[in-house]
Amino acid sequence: MTETDNQSHPETVVSKRRRRSLAEVIAALRRPKVAVMLGLGFGSGLPFLLIGNTLSYWLGDAHVNLALIGFLSWVGMAYSLKFIWGAVVDNLPPPLFSRMGRRRGWLLWMQAGAALGLFGMAASNPTVKLAALGGFAILTAFAAATQDVVVDAWRIEIADDAEELDILTGSYKLGYQIAVILTASVILLLAQGIGWPLSYACCAGGMVLAIVATLFAPEPARADAVMEKKAGRGFSFRAAYDAVVGPFVSFFTAFGPAALLILLTVSAYHLCDYLRGPVINPFYVAVGLQKPMVAGVRLAIGIPTTILGIAAGGLFAARFGYMWALVAGGVLQPIAVAAFSVLIFTGPDPATFSGLMAFDDFSMNFAGVALIIYMSTLTSLGYTATQYALLTSALAWTGKFLKGFSGVWVLQLHAKGLDMLHAYAAFFLIAGLAGIPALLLVFALGWVGPRRKPDGLQPAAV
Repeated sequence: MTETDNQSHPETVVSKRRRRSLAEVIAALRRPKVAVMLGLGFGSGLPFLLIGNTLSYWLGDAHVNLALIGFLSWVGMAYSLKFIWGAVVDNLPPPLFSRMGRRRGWLLWMQAGAALGLFGMAASNPTVKLAALGGFAILTAFAAATQDVVVDAWRIEIADDAEELDILTGSYKLGYQIAVILTASVILLLAQGIGWPLSYACCAGGMVLAIVATLFAPEPARADAVMEKKAGRGFSFRAAYDAVVGPFVSFFTAFGPAALLILLTVSAYHLCDYLRGPVINPFYVAVGLQKPMVAGVRLAIGIPTTILGIAAGGLFAARFGYMWALVAGGVLQPIAVAAFSVLIFTGPDPATFSGLMAFDDFSMNFAGVALIIYMSTLTSLGYTATQYALLTSALAWTGKFLKGFSGVWVLQLHAKGLDMLHAYAAFFLIAGLAGIPALLLVFALGWVGPRRKPDGLQPAAV
């Protein structure tokens, strides 16, 4: 069966795994694709916190109401619609840049859009132009979410085999986390010295690195051939159906009833982390942590523990299987979230805060890379962007909607008689408990043992 005929029998773009020598791994790390992936991962990670947790820090500094801070986190709901953007980029050529290829052309448009949105946010003062700030944040979110869809598709389609996919995934995660650390820590130092608007403008300029990576990226020819064959059929109701419904039919055909369990598990996996997101930085302000201390700890502790978490997650998955890695991440995440309640007893103690951040960064990155590797095994050639976007949309559906109420829930706990710090602490404990259903679903997924039909890269059962 040829790749272009692979419509009714989806299969992954990766082959069977074999154990590689250390020399082969080192040689693989020198490939240009790995460096490109690092730059694209950086571009994906750069806008993420700037429309999320870091934005909440800025709004907290500007004394915006906590409930409004929570509601503004809904701009990130653009990430929950990735399956729509996936259908667009899988089936429509990019305007003006079609000669560059479908993946690279769309990447350039979205990276430019994200940069424009970030510059617009930098020009909007939240005390007098909160609506404008929200509007530019929405633009940034839509562009960044679509960029993520294309980057994920490129990463999966450009890989020659399963081992290279693992290496590219690790490179992507590293670039992504470098950007996250910069937008979570370095920006605090910049904000302390030059203010939030100029800090955001500097970050917007950082999108140039992603654009350069796109210019050097090779276009995945195999996937382009499949997509061009579909596009060559012209417009018809059948083509429209294939663009919108085809990826979902293919996914559910491949996994059967277990597909629903996969989507439910992915949807719940990071819920506890999503819930605490909008209020964690206002909590730092309330507990008395100064921006330079937060930035210093995130830099000194965040970078090594992030790398350690990524490496540990990847190695654990390779050694024990994806499902056991998901189990381990499902245990670590809720503990890390609930542990921040300790700060109400210790106050802004540097040692305690450093320990909490170290454990949190390790846990979240361990769980994150395990989930990314698992989801990367579930897509079909020709539908890569849409199907992977379906999975990442499922990841965002529940968490990104519910986290919009985080500020309201903290205020409600405060209204029931708790002081604000204890209200925060109680909320972190509740958010941690929200990780228990996800862990149970992972065990259920491992017990059912969903398998791609008729073949393909299979997740190891628990």
